[in-house]
Amino acid sequence: MEEEVPEPEAGPEAEAGQAADKSGKGVVAAFGQSLKTLRVRAGMEREEFGKRLGYSASTIASFEQGRRIPPPRAIDRSDEVLGAGGLLKVWKDQLEEAQYPAFFQGMAQLEKRAIELLAYDTLVVKGLLQTEEYLRAVLNNRRPLLDTEVIEQRVTARLARQAIFDRRPTPMLSFVMCESVLRRRIGGKGVLRGQLEHLLLIGQRRNVEIQIMPFDCEDNSGVDGPFTVVTRDDGKRFAYAEAQGTGTLEADPKRVILAAARYGTIRSQALSPRESLAFIERLLGDL
Repeated sequence: MEEEVPEPEAGPEAEAGQAADKSGKGVVAAFGQSLKTLRVRAGMEREEFGKRLGYSASTIASFEQGRRIPPPRAIDRSDEVLGAGGLLKVWKDQLEEAQYPAFFQGMAQLEKRAIELLAYDTLVVKGLLQTEEYLRAVLNNRRPLLDTEVIEQRVTARLARQAIFDRRPTPMLSFVMCESVLRRRIGGKGVLRGQLEHLLLIGQRRNVEIQIMPFDCEDNSGVDGPFTVVTRDDGKRFAYAEAQGTGTLEADPKRVILAAARYGTIRSQALSPRESLAFIERLLGDL
């Protein structure tokens, strides 16, 4: 009989860090039990199964015990190796949703159907624009501390969201961010340099506009903080705002229209996309 790999002990801070992810925990646990049942029925040890998937036995144990969510390609491969006939693949959508904090799951679904996304940020680079190194630095700065498994899930989920840039039909994407976002050395100088270089590359895409709100700009209608406006493929618009580990998704047409109008004003006050890319280049030169 295989020895169960115990879950790492979690102190109060780690438990608090996982609180926002508990809504999907039941789904993850149920998938893990299904995976284990099918593996055992196939007469396969964790080590052998892991080799066929490209994972260690301990990682397979994490999948089976609901401590880690496997990526879609691992789910597809598991289904094939175990001859599950699609029984594991049907979990993919639910597992994808479970990777996000409960308060963000609705927004994550909207991004997948977005034909336009408008985002204003004041603290950190928008998640859709983050490099993996910058993303990890942001997550490691969270307090209370996030559990390692939660961080890995968040990294996988956030990077997967960036498929929006290559989706067809191509959505229109606009990002305005305060100069402070680009000067905050989260993760250190090297991480920031990589992030700024990434912004320059993304900003050259025809469907993307990146604009900077400089410190010396006397007019800034974004004083109420960051927010995002998303237009879904059926034409319906939503506004989303997030702070201190909670998020609000607004569907009331009047409020959403006002948010979109506010964004339009902010965009007009910021540097133009061309001026903004030149601004980022100058910041890179100063690092």
